[in-house]
Amino acid sequence: MTTETPALTAARAEALFTTGLATGSRPEFEVVEEAIRAAVRTHGGVRGCAADVAAEFGDHPECAVPRMRWALDLVVLRYPPRRSRRTHRWALVA
Repeated sequence: MTTETPALTAARAEALFTTGLATGSRPEFEVVEEAIRAAVRTHGGVRGCAADVAAEFGDHPECAVPRMRWALDLVVLRYPPRRSRRTHRWALVA
C-alpha cells in the first residue's frame, strides 16, 4: 500500500525520527516543534536528517519502521493540514 505524503510532512517526520524523543510518546506541539528545529540544526539541514534516517533503515530496519510510523503519526497529529484556500471566480459585469 502506498500513500502520498506531502514533502513538508515527510521532512518533519524525518527530522523527528532523528531526535531523542521516545518512540510512542505523544509530546505537545511546542516540544515537537523544538525537537524538529534542533534536529535540522544538528544534522545540517533536512537532507542530513534524511541521510540519518536512511542509515537507520539500512542498519536497523526492525527498529526504524516503527519509529518512522510513530514520527509520521505524531507530525500528522501536531501539524494538521491547513484548510485549502478557496478560489473565487469573478465575473465581469458590463
